[in-house]
Amino acid sequence: MSAFSNIPPQAVLPLGAYDLAELRRAALRADQRLLHADCSQATDKGGVMDALASAFALPAHFGRNLDALYDCVTDLAPLPEADQPGFVVILEELPAESDGGFDRDALLDVFRDAADFFFDKGTAFRVFYSVRKQAPPRAQGARSD
Repeated sequence: MSAFSNIPPQAVLPLGAYDLAELRRAALRADQRLLHADCSQATDKGGVMDALASAFALPAHFGRNLDALYDCVTDLAPLPEADQPGFVVILEELPAESDGGFDRDALLDVFRDAADFFFDKGTAFRVFYSVRKQAPPRAQGARSD
């Protein structure tokens, strides 16, 4: 039974309920293109865009904005010899909502729109994401030595 058997072919889901190693293995077994972006060092939208550009090998002309991200993601091709063409996208450690003006919902909407695009092409597009935990607020008057 595949890790994907209970996951729709077009989905954007929190990673927490899934085992990352099993998702990787399932992508390999299904000949699905795995795109894994580690965003743990990103502190704002620009940092996230840089992490995505690097992880997805986006072209040099990538404009580091949401419209350009959609255009570049929908230009990606699944593995040519795949029996079941598709993508498994892992967005790990996205910044928390309030970090640097980053709008996580808008970013995830880009991936939802890309999933709709790939649905029309008969190509699976599954996205799993996690959000970096914010550091707890320091108590007023607390010292940082």
